[in-house]
Amino acid sequence: MSENEVQTKPARDRAAAHTHIKGLGLDENGVARPVDGGFVGQEQAREACGVIVDMIKARKLSGKAVLLAGAPGTGKTALALAVSQELGPKVPFCPIVGSELYSAEVKKTEALMENFRRAIGIRIKEVKEVYEGEVVELTPEETENPLGGYGKSISHVLVGLKTAKGTKTLKLDPSIYESIQKEKVSVGDVVYIEANTGAIKRVGRSDVYATEFDLEAEEYVPLPKGDVHKKKEIVQDVTLHDLDSANARPQGGQDIMSMMGQLMKPRKTEITEKLRTEINKVVQKYINQGVAELVPGVLFIDEVHMLDLECFTYLNRALESEIAPIVILATNRGKAVVRGTDDIIAPHGIPPDLVDRLLIVRTLNYTLEETRAIIERRSKTEHSPLSPESSEKLALLAAETSMRYALQLLAPAYILTEIRKGDAISVQDIDEARLLFLDAKRSTQILEQNSKFLE
Repeated sequence: MSENEVQTKPARDRAAAHTHIKGLGLDENGVARPVDGGFVGQEQAREACGVIVDMIKARKLSGKAVLLAGAPGTGKTALALAVSQELGPKVPFCPIVGSELYSAEVKKTEALMENFRRAIGIRIKEVKEVYEGEVVELTPEETENPLGGYGKSISHVLVGLKTAKGTKTLKLDPSIYESIQKEKVSVGDVVYIEANTGAIKRVGRSDVYATEFDLEAEEYVPLPKGDVHKKKEIVQDVTLHDLDSANARPQGGQDIMSMMGQLMKPRKTEITEKLRTEINKVVQKYINQGVAELVPGVLFIDEVHMLDLECFTYLNRALESEIAPIVILATNRGKAVVRGTDDIIAPHGIPPDLVDRLLIVRTLNYTLEETRAIIERRSKTEHSPLSPESSEKLALLAAETSMRYALQLLAPAYILTEIRKGDAISVQDIDEARLLFLDAKRSTQILEQNSKFLE
């Protein structure tokens, strides 16, 4: 088979449940456009979430909580995701489901606090002294081994760096030579070396060598401007959980037994409250000095009615902490028994004292027109074109069963369309897919008719 005969199918993007959500779809005055950002309808809920985004940006919502309440399939998770996209990639967004907190490895309250800390970002600004330039000389200077023997040891390394402004030769410690070898630095590479730590980073190959014939894909970078020795501001984004984990990891000895001991330990280890308090003090000190900036992110807890009384009590306390994220909760329950109790019935399955703290945003059921528009948008996202008749059919089917069932039929119906070599999903394809895949109502009816299933 010749090279020309090899044909590949065009790659189709994987469409997840909320791939089509790009933002809240609000205009400059915060008014929801009927169809925008991947949303159709839910104008009131989107406008409320727009106000929440503004409050987060103005730092007026830290330690407060929002509840998205509505029927299944009305876009609660989509709204939370849109809030995170409106805030941008620099603001931490930590989505979890209520049932995730129940683990055999870690206490539920510990897991809740861990996710709280994941949703709080710290932006650290450091001014570092660095040497930056193209390597023009790389000479390890050897000396006699002080321990005797035949081998020689490296006493220091001469590194010549060139920028557009000049050249400088550095006499570096032999330990840096190991870093140079690890980074695979050679003459002609552009590097930068931190003056305080001696850490070295290879940026790429100087674009002077771009005409060379090179089998490997090489990244070429321009010759750095300015002096070889300069001050550079480096911004790092980390979360409080990253700091907790880095400081909680045990630093054992270098013998085999201590390494094996670390390997045998479970992956998840509890971080003590004392350690968190110490880290909070250090973070607060950095903030006061102007070195760091606190970035409260969003912790999104879906299916919040799955939490029990112990978790709700802990959540109440965590929200009162000095360093707390914005918490967005979502539930599709009305009045329900609070988990962990036998007889306490509360709105949304959440204790009344916590409900009092929440800003509640309600999501409403979609009209037939909105349902049709959502189905048509989703069919474009999934690359499954619909005929006008099948679009109408699926909208009526969504009203009869559920939105989710109608959307789930798109993929199998399009497979049937491809089998019959059609261009768009027809009503016949939807009917055939319905025969193959039951909805919840028909499945329940079959179970009731065949009582042996229930034995």
